[in-house]
Amino acid sequence: MVLQFFSKSPSPDKTKDKKEKEKERERTKDRSKSRKDAAKDKQEKKPAKKSREKQPPNLTTTTSTSSTTIPQLTPDQHHDDDNDDDYDFSASSSPQKSASTSPRKSSKPPSLSFRQHSRSSSAASSKYNLFSANSRSSQSRDSHPLNLPPDELRRQLFAMTAAREDSMRSSMDLDRDATASPQPADAPTPMSSTASNGLPNGGDAERSPTPPPHRASPPISDGGESFKLAGNKFFKQGEYDRAIQEYNKALEVTPNSSIFLSNRAAAFLAANRFLEALEDAQRALELDPGNPKIMHRMARILTNLGRPAEALDVLSNVQPPATAKDRSAPETMLKHITQAEQSLSEGKGGSLVVFAIEQARQMLGSGVKTPRKWTLMTGEAQLLIGNDNAYGKAHDVAISLLRENNQDPDALLLRARAYYGQGENDSAIKYLKMCLGLDPDSKQAIKLLRQVQKLVRTKDEGNAAFKAKNYQRAVDLYSQGLEIDRTNKDINSKLLNNRAQARHALKDYDKAIEDCTEALRLDPSYVKAQKIRAKAYGAAGNWEEAVKDYKNVAEANPGEKGIQEDIRHAEFELKKSKRKDYYKMLGVTKDASDTDIKKAYRKMAIQYHPDKNPDSTDEMFKEIGEAYETLIDPQKRAAYDNGDDLMDPADMFGHGGGSPFGGMGGMPGGMGGGGMHGVNIDPNILFNMMNGGGGGFAHAGGNPFAGAQGRGGGFQNFQF
Repeated sequence: MVLQFFSKSPSPDKTKDKKEKEKERERTKDRSKSRKDAAKDKQEKKPAKKSREKQPPNLTTTTSTSSTTIPQLTPDQHHDDDNDDDYDFSASSSPQKSASTSPRKSSKPPSLSFRQHSRSSSAASSKYNLFSANSRSSQSRDSHPLNLPPDELRRQLFAMTAAREDSMRSSMDLDRDATASPQPADAPTPMSSTASNGLPNGGDAERSPTPPPHRASPPISDGGESFKLAGNKFFKQGEYDRAIQEYNKALEVTPNSSIFLSNRAAAFLAANRFLEALEDAQRALELDPGNPKIMHRMARILTNLGRPAEALDVLSNVQPPATAKDRSAPETMLKHITQAEQSLSEGKGGSLVVFAIEQARQMLGSGVKTPRKWTLMTGEAQLLIGNDNAYGKAHDVAISLLRENNQDPDALLLRARAYYGQGENDSAIKYLKMCLGLDPDSKQAIKLLRQVQKLVRTKDEGNAAFKAKNYQRAVDLYSQGLEIDRTNKDINSKLLNNRAQARHALKDYDKAIEDCTEALRLDPSYVKAQKIRAKAYGAAGNWEEAVKDYKNVAEANPGEKGIQEDIRHAEFELKKSKRKDYYKMLGVTKDASDTDIKKAYRKMAIQYHPDKNPDSTDEMFKEIGEAYETLIDPQKRAAYDNGDDLMDPADMFGHGGGSPFGGMGGMPGGMGGGGMHGVNIDPNILFNMMNGGGGGFAHAGGNPFAGAQGRGGGFQNFQF
């Protein structure tokens, strides 16, 4: 449009009018833009305004795409809305401020030389380069403009933006395109030695960095200190969960802060979250080795977790050394555990072990699970106690461990030992094999398995011999079984009871009683052993002890089958044992035959006959006669054995004179008329011992006195 304006040659007057109108429109347009720019600049910060005021008054820009230049306002005109300068156009179409400050017409405007134009452009470029030098100086201090403080960076960005706007202000699209797409530095335009960015020769080395878009400055971080202070506040108030949340935020800002980790460990400790507390304390100690506060905190955590030895190790490295108060808790806990371990190793004091572990358990932190080692020690202590209730508790301990890990060989071994203690040998063998399947090198499991198998085999062989009535063989096998494992109370009590029965069958009652007594010592609730002992007592004639054993069984086990009948029988035998024991008088057993009874009586009668033994009393001779009279008669003997008291002397001699010889009348030599004092003696035996004598019984049927002639014959030939 401007080119067309210069190409035509209208008349001078019209040309002047047209130029004046064109200038007037241009001035109006420039004044409007100046007012807008001035209003905008007033809103910017003062550093930006000062930067614009330092720009040269005749700063112009050129384009590399056209030789036609466009008149532009200088930076001074942007800050002065009242400056209404006129611009004239010469043949070179370069704008130049008129010499007069008031508008005037000129038919021949002065021309602006190319040298002046270059000088003006150089001044502008020098001013712009001065700003770039200032930026580089600032960069040399901070290495990059983005590292400047936010306020300084914002001020320089405003100044740079204003300078670029002043140098590039134009209403033509061509300049905006050239500015947006500058040519490479190695291809300068033919009309100007300056590139589109206003730098000479396109100098990339002196080009200022393009600032990023303005953004709000981020809040200044304090490294998580504010979160830590908030956490400390909640900790003091007892709100440990909220304190932990604040410490978490602090650690997000500074993950490797030993202080934040230690504080969070303290909060975890107070909240009874001991494993998390231990993890934080360990990390804090790695970051700050030797910190006494962290080490004391870790020792408390370890004590609460049931690890007193580790706690004492930590305290041993604290400087200054830990006090006795600091060491008290872990030392006490360790003392209880050490005492329990020592008792188990000695194989005694199972109840003491349980008590010691319970004391240590009370020192654990709230909600802390009993350490596995302590649990196993409790199970072993129950096995050491060795009664049915203790075996049941040991079994429960094993099951609790197997619920957590069904492949735990130690728990399987404990369960096998509990079954073995209860006499369930088949179950014991089963779990021992399972244990060895998981731990083939377990020496304890291997030894116990061999022991149980040998014990079962020996016991079975003894039972087979007993059933075959090979009682002595059974006694020997049971004795061998007792030597295999002297610590197993249950199996040994059963072996002793079996051996007692075999000895009872061999009529070795005293040994049978000893075996039963030992079995009851191992297992006081062993009913069968107590009944066998009562039977052995009765067989030995000690019915008083037999009655006691039977009554003890009935008292402890009222529902025991047949016990009341056993008591009645023992009491009856006790009653019989308190009368005269005819078997004992004659020195025979209760199963003696008639022949044995006769031989015994003959011997005792000769020994205690008054004629042969003047020192013996008639009473003893009478009792021997009573015993013989009762036992030689099958009916009387049966009545005696049954407890019928038929030995009434008044009834036995109801034939008058009381002579044992009925109708024989008196006997010479003082033996007539009740000379035997009511003792009913078999005359056949008596006269056989006398070898003849008085002949008055020659014709008596079955009379042993065949050589006696008449009543007065007496016992001339009586011999003992």
